[in-house]
Amino acid sequence: MFKKNKLILVIVTMLILALVAGCGTPAPETQTEPAEKIEKTAPVEVSVSSETGAMELAVENYFADKPAHNYKIAQDAFVEKVKNEEDMFVLDIRQPDVYAEGHIKGAINAPWGVAISDNLDKLPMDKPVYVYCYTGQTAGQTVALLNFAGFEAYSVNLGWNLGISKVAGVESVTVTEASDFDSAVNTEIDKDMMTAIASYYEGLADVSDTIYKNYKISEDNLKKLIDEKDDSIYILSVRGADAFESGHIARAFNIPWAAGMQESFNTIPKDKTVVVYCYTGQTAGQTVAALRMLGYDAVSLNGGMGMEANAPSGWSNKGYETVK
Repeated sequence: MFKKNKLILVIVTMLILALVAGCGTPAPETQTEPAEKIEKTAPVEVSVSSETGAMELAVENYFADKPAHNYKIAQDAFVEKVKNEEDMFVLDIRQPDVYAEGHIKGAINAPWGVAISDNLDKLPMDKPVYVYCYTGQTAGQTVALLNFAGFEAYSVNLGWNLGISKVAGVESVTVTEASDFDSAVNTEIDKDMMTAIASYYEGLADVSDTIYKNYKISEDNLKKLIDEKDDSIYILSVRGADAFESGHIARAFNIPWAAGMQESFNTIPKDKTVVVYCYTGQTAGQTVAALRMLGYDAVSLNGGMGMEANAPSGWSNKGYETVK
């Protein structure tokens, strides 16, 4: 009897020990958790997000700290600076033939396109850079890109055709002799930024035979797309909220041109062509450059909404209707 009870006791003890040992099995789970975390932090994407962050930061700073001058200078103030021979750099991005016919004294020609990115390291960082084109729209794009790269750049209001050439006395500082880049200048530019800007201008070749040539669209072509109810476009007005409410292009959304406007860029779809317009197309040009650098397919409307200063260009100057 005693032996039988002893045997039962031994069996029960062994069962208890086996049960206790079984409670230690969560070991595999504690090993799986850290392994999963390592897989999630995986490689490559880190450097990609790092590059994107740098560009986003450049755009963020550009708009967050947007000064009252809007990276522009009035045409008469610009001509006055030229007359006073102020220490500055003037970049004429019109085509060589019109540059040869007459340009601002001391201005250097780098026609709109890759000629600008090819000569970026020849622009000075230690003095303001003034840029002009024909009407101010492509200069607006260029000025934004230059500021992203670290230059202090301004566009001349309304460009040569509608601005500079109409300033009284501009003849005294208009010349036909060409000026060249200073070969001694060799400005260092961030490698990734340089690549992005070069890609920006190279991309012009891809749209040169489309309705979006020069990252712009004509008033007539936008009207046609609206009439056809084309769903591939997203229309963005960067005019003031009051101006937008008083009348805007049908289907347009409004992000007013102002400091901090970049915080609303995430409301813009990336799967459509974004048509940006302002008053005359100049600040829209800056906005287009920023959006394109952030990965949007953006273009500006020729002449913007249109004002007396840039007639007959612009939506309203063409007689096209607006809605409220």
